Amino acid sequence: MVNGTHGHKPRTQAAHRSRRWFLNKAMLAGGVSAVAVMGGYAATQAGAETTADAADATASATPSGPPAGGGFGQTIAYDDFVGVTTDGTVVEDLYAVHSTGVSTTPVIRAAAAFVDSLTDDQKAATLFDVDADQWLDWTNVDSNDRDGVALRDLTEKQYALGTKLLKSALSARGLKQADSIRKLNHFLGEYSGDTSKALNEDAYWFTVMGTPSATDAWGFQFEGHHLVINYFVLGDQVVMTPTFMGSEPTKITYDGVDYHLFREETAAGLKLLRSLNSTQLAAALSTDEKSGTDLIAGAGQDNAEIPYAGVKGSELNRRQQQLLLDLAEVYVGYQDQGHARVRLREIEKHLDDTYFYWIGEYEDDSAFYYRIHSPVVLIEYDAESPLAYHEDEDGTSASPSASATASPSASASGGPGAGGPGQMGDPTQQHIHTIVRTPNGNDYGVDLLRLHLATDH
Repeated sequence: MVNGTHGHKPRTQAAHRSRRWFLNKAMLAGGVSAVAVMGGYAATQAGAETTADAADATASATPSGPPAGGGFGQTIAYDDFVGVTTDGTVVEDLYAVHSTGVSTTPVIRAAAAFVDSLTDDQKAATLFDVDADQWLDWTNVDSNDRDGVALRDLTEKQYALGTKLLKSALSARGLKQADSIRKLNHFLGEYSGDTSKALNEDAYWFTVMGTPSATDAWGFQFEGHHLVINYFVLGDQVVMTPTFMGSEPTKITYDGVDYHLFREETAAGLKLLRSLNSTQLAAALSTDEKSGTDLIAGAGQDNAEIPYAGVKGSELNRRQQQLLLDLAEVYVGYQDQGHARVRLREIEKHLDDTYFYWIGEYEDDSAFYYRIHSPVVLIEYDAESPLAYHEDEDGTSASPSASATASPSASASGGPGAGGPGQMGDPTQQHIHTIVRTPNGNDYGVDLLRLHLATDH
């Protein structure tokens, strides 16, 4: 293993992959009979079997469902990582080790201070090698079965240092988004009647890969329900993918605060689509019906093969290309401003080869899916069927029992394009999942690390 002896793990990596594969395989059964064990559903119509102890170990009181569109793949080993490609073949020479001119000193210092504050037992659970399988072993479902140290288990000082690490890695808007996702996760716990497990604003785990350094490669992962941030650092280069952000609900008043998550992501997507002429629109729009879940590059899909689809950037006029870049910037802007600008320049260089794809209607309140896809970026936005939170027809939230008695939906269990909206109801902007990836081998900074080891060691 690379970079030292931070390999003390609470369970073997093989056990990790076996656990995730078993659970994902159960979810892959599809249809109403599928059992989303990690989402907290009881073993119902499928006849699947699980004990109460096993369910409690992996799930919270209320189902949030499997990791839509990406939770059905097998978690792979780091050495088997290829990355998202269009056909299984990696496009070479897209990434290079170089200086960006943007300092990583704040995040290095914040990470080092956080690590130093941990006890020996916490370090044993939290520190991994820089090329550990831990990078790929993440999920967005409401599970308590995670490595690392949770926010809720930190002292006041450690909590402040963990928060400072996030603040140094993210932009102000990215930090607000992450905090809001965590807060609404806590709301979901109160709504369901149980905040003691994964539906809690502090049920989010840190792991650190490698040793925070100005010269050697390292990174950290922040993982919990509806929020997963992978943050790789090499010198002054940063790769902040895969990043998963979602929420259910997305728009609500809670503790006297008005929340409306993913408003910018929704509005910018609609603005670009509505700028297209009839020919462009015909290329961008899918003939498929919007399903309960259409996301395809989520957890467990690190080697996914996703062909290009939609309207190509070279077919857009200059204003439309700017709208496409503006849409990408909404997501790129989660990370600190300096590295967001570096990332946006990388995306802009491939704008002619960037595709924009859309499933569903495009009214202001429509539930839709869109994808931005180029050699260097993959962004997905998906409005999904309700799973844990339900509203009455007048838009007010239904009673908690509505979510407790509902059965798994075909779309939530069946994966991408799995039929219609399913028994949980039509897709809605009250349940949104998004993911950002770096295709062709540089998620988790894998390609940069390989280049670094090949040229600098």
